[in-house]
Amino acid sequence: MAPESSDLPLDFEAALARCAQGDQFALRAIYERERRWLMAVVLRLVRRRELAEEILQDAFVQIWRRAGTYNPALGSARGWIYTVVRHRALNALRSAAASPERDDPRHAELLDAHAAWQTRDDSAEQHALAQCLERLEEQRRQAVLLAFVDGYSHEQVAAQLGTPLGTVKSWIRRGIIALRECLS
Repeated sequence: MAPESSDLPLDFEAALARCAQGDQFALRAIYERERRWLMAVVLRLVRRRELAEEILQDAFVQIWRRAGTYNPALGSARGWIYTVVRHRALNALRSAAASPERDDPRHAELLDAHAAWQTRDDSAEQHALAQCLERLEEQRRQAVLLAFVDGYSHEQVAAQLGTPLGTVKSWIRRGIIALRECLS
């Protein structure tokens, strides 16, 4: 059985460099490798499949157009891709004055589908990240997940957790440092 394209290793930095040179196959390789992960990120933010699909498409257009602006000194290429997608989703929420429909019955269905999808995925990266997240103290883990998965600002995380802003910022910073160390 041949491995899926999402199971093969991808040099994201090289792929972005090729995108910057106009290589459409490089963009397709990124899309094929990361689409389900990126869709999960967008769905957690916007909670509507049709909007998430539109946002993801717009984000890939932006990745294509701005690939030449990626600077490896500022972080990983994969991280840059996720940041573009996440910011695109957050901007769509802000500009459209749309908010997550937490009372919408489809919200629970989306979360159930997302949870089922996550349990089926057994990639080494996902497993390693899950293990590293489990090692974090509960408060740090919650703060990191609220900020980077749910897209909350530091102020929103502080309000959600009922914790002072400075403490939340510290938890997030220390949590990210711990995750980096664990994953390296």
